[in-house]
Amino acid sequence: MASHRKLRNRTNRLRTSQAVGITTAALTSVALLSQSANAAPAEPKPSLEDVQKKVDALYRQAGAATQKYNSAKERTEKQRKHVDGLLDQVAKRTDELNDARRALGSLAAAQYREGGTSATANMLLADDPQQLFDQRQLMSRLSDRQQKAVNDYKDLQASATKKRSEATESLESLTSSQAELKRSKQTVQKKLGEARKLLSELTAEEKARLAAIERKKEAEAKRKAEELARKQAAEAERKRKAEEAAKEKEREEQESGSGSGSGSDSGSSDSYAAKAEKVISFARGQIGKPYVWGAAGPDSYDCSGLTQDAWKTAGISLPRTTWDQVKVGTTVSVDNAKPGDLVFFYDDISHVGIYIGNGEMIHAPKPGTNVRVESIYYMPIHSVVRPA
Repeated sequence: MASHRKLRNRTNRLRTSQAVGITTAALTSVALLSQSANAAPAEPKPSLEDVQKKVDALYRQAGAATQKYNSAKERTEKQRKHVDGLLDQVAKRTDELNDARRALGSLAAAQYREGGTSATANMLLADDPQQLFDQRQLMSRLSDRQQKAVNDYKDLQASATKKRSEATESLESLTSSQAELKRSKQTVQKKLGEARKLLSELTAEEKARLAAIERKKEAEAKRKAEELARKQAAEAERKRKAEEAAKEKEREEQESGSGSGSGSDSGSSDSYAAKAEKVISFARGQIGKPYVWGAAGPDSYDCSGLTQDAWKTAGISLPRTTWDQVKVGTTVSVDNAKPGDLVFFYDDISHVGIYIGNGEMIHAPKPGTNVRVESIYYMPIHSVVRPA
């Protein structure tokens, strides 16, 4: 009997354990189903085209932020030099003021030794001689030399106060420029970080497809550049024939004695061509150097740093940012672009390259790339400017 009871107890425990397990599994399944039903549907993965557009937009935004950084950096450097100059002037004025104070002290001591009035000595030693300056009875006792010492002290004191005030204002302006510089730097780094993150999340297959899209874009840009080169070549040939015809006519008129000897602008064109040759030669020498935002050479460049350094070789001083460079010189049409001209891109004018002819330019494209030759149609053109 005892053995039957033990067997029955074990059987009951086994059945209870199985029932608990089944119930737990059922409850878990219900919970999982409930969570699945309540969970928000996963967002669809963006298409490769969308990723490319977003990456390009981020690089553009980083380019615009880089120009802000360049502008703030240039302003900060100028302001720092101005502040340093003012502080030097303040120190100089302070030294001169101390010298004048010592001169007043010497005069006062001499008067004391000679038995002069204490009121006059007090005036010469006062922190603010102007308060006593208007007292005619005291001024009448001063010699011309003493009066000059008082006047010099008064002028130096006013000058020192003014320079201290200017230095204080300039320091506040410098602090503001430094804060803007820091914000612009953070914006650049943020945009570049977002672009790198998007690219890092692509699979090997997606990266290959993205490269194919880029090649297609480059091919289309090249086609447009070749089309422009043919158009410009035809226009150049037309101008050459027109110039030859004009010269032939001028010779005939001179032979007949009716020539007017009219001049031409060939001298100006030759001068620009000579400058452009220097600019392009320099730019070609930078091909292969890395793009670094905020850099202006000699080991790395951003877009406007390259154009600024290149035109410097031709004796032309360009501003630091694309926004200021676009205002220098004469705006020309794309069809009339000449080698050496600056080509600006995008509505926000955040990029620039140096035109070298045949629809091509040398430029510093973006982070992760090097200075290179590329079609001007790779990006939407804003304008073309001839700096000299």
